[in-house]
Amino acid sequence: MRTVVFDLDGTLADTSGDLIAAANACFREMGVGDQLDAGADAGTALRGGRAMLRLGLERLGRGEDEAEIDRYYPVLLNAYESAIDTHTVLYPGAMAAVEVLRSDGYAVAICTNKPEYLARLLMNRLGVLDVFGALIGADSLPTRKPDPETLFETVRRAGGDTSRCLLVGDTMTDRETSRRAEVPSILVTFGPNGGDVAGLVPEATIDRYEELPGVVQRLIG
Repeated sequence: MRTVVFDLDGTLADTSGDLIAAANACFREMGVGDQLDAGADAGTALRGGRAMLRLGLERLGRGEDEAEIDRYYPVLLNAYESAIDTHTVLYPGAMAAVEVLRSDGYAVAICTNKPEYLARLLMNRLGVLDVFGALIGADSLPTRKPDPETLFETVRRAGGDTSRCLLVGDTMTDRETSRRAEVPSILVTFGPNGGDVAGLVPEATIDRYEELPGVVQRLIG
């Protein structure tokens, strides 16, 4: 079965607001107040919890304090879990495009570098977890993106054919995953990293989800 694998943060859903809020909860606990801005720092948010903590500490002149990042990373995860869907929304047209792909005979799955339990919790809260045939997170396997085996195992768990798949994402990590796997990538231009994706030279980009089914058909039939 042909398979379309989706990244989560910045691809299926804009999760940046809740991620930034969780990081700022850490900085408040440190006694230094909010260090990140939900708008300006959205791109960093989608690179993960440690990236957010590192950016905030850099602004405090402590960007090399890896021990502090390690100390507060579990605090960030707990804060994020407690308010995981306060601001998060699915991108317009995302689930409609997913349903079109399913009706056209494609398997659909999620491969994210978010911890699996948080990814499952979020997709469940958004009411769409059961739509996807598989979900693999950062801690589901010994590997994570950009290791191609992570993508291939996602495809296999969805019942798909690893020789007929592609990855829909929004970052260099997604592009590198597809490159190493030697499968096509489609990068979205509407997320916080959208202005940079053309420079990653993916097989295709999309400006809105309505374009996705046609581009998928062109790339993997």
